[in-house]
Amino acid sequence: MTIDVTRDVFKLAQVFTISRGSRTEAKVLTVRVTRNGVTGWGECVPYARYDETLESVEAEIRGLPTDVTRAALYDLLPAGAARNAVDCALWDWEAKSAGKRVWDLAGLAAPGPEITAYTLSLDTPEAMQAQAAKNAFRPLLKIKLGTPDDMPRLEAVRAGAPKSRIIVDANEGWSAEVYADLAPHLVRLGVQLVEQPLPASQDEALIGMERPVPVCADESCHDRASLPGLKGKYDVINIKLDKTGGLTEALALRQAALAEGYDIMVGCMVGSSLAMAPATLVAQGATVVDLDGPLLLAEDRDHALCFDDKGVHPPDAALWG
Repeated sequence: MTIDVTRDVFKLAQVFTISRGSRTEAKVLTVRVTRNGVTGWGECVPYARYDETLESVEAEIRGLPTDVTRAALYDLLPAGAARNAVDCALWDWEAKSAGKRVWDLAGLAAPGPEITAYTLSLDTPEAMQAQAAKNAFRPLLKIKLGTPDDMPRLEAVRAGAPKSRIIVDANEGWSAEVYADLAPHLVRLGVQLVEQPLPASQDEALIGMERPVPVCADESCHDRASLPGLKGKYDVINIKLDKTGGLTEALALRQAALAEGYDIMVGCMVGSSLAMAPATLVAQGATVVDLDGPLLLAEDRDHALCFDDKGVHPPDAALWG
């Protein structure tokens, strides 16, 4: 088997800002595995928050043995972007080699469309209200927050999109005091979920804290090994394939989390339809789906995922799986 890695850049439709910074493009790694004339592919987004760079992740992938299997991959690479791209490429290869869809190989029911959130970038209240008004037709909006002065932004988005469901992502940007002050206003404004309000290193403060709006672990939850540390802090976990290290662990994490009583959110980094395609399988029946990465791009892969009023649809076989 050969393993090829390329770097691809996708321009964003507009500047995308969270509490940790801004970007104008999505830089991804595309992995292709080829054996017996069949090629499968996958995509990952190295993330600086997890000490990943394009160079470090590419080196991890290039260091793999050429006879690697999905079963062996779990022990060869840690959870993260490198394992994700290779795992998803191997799933795609297996499906193409067998002439079946990935969900059939995984023993899953055929997937359908799922309503996805659409993310509003962190900005001034006025700009965020304009973003909200422009996207008020969407059933679910996700607001990027994470500053000590977010109330005006919350009020502005609610004014711009009075009928949309709203979830909030602080990206670790609040303190316990800021979150406690905001909590009753989140209820008043109809916010349905708060994602990672506190830094992962400080989320012990959530134990015993009143949570009138469900709190979701993102940076605090990577794979099944994360689950013991979440007890008493979170109500929901956000599964992202670039954190779990691929579809294989994402499906296992979903099953384990549901067994422990957590609700499921399925999220993404900012990447192309190829990165989102495997996640649509994990997203089936999730409480919250946030797979809007392609909607934030000015350009996408060929055979891109379909987004319509029913949500994000599973991938065509020409794209993945």
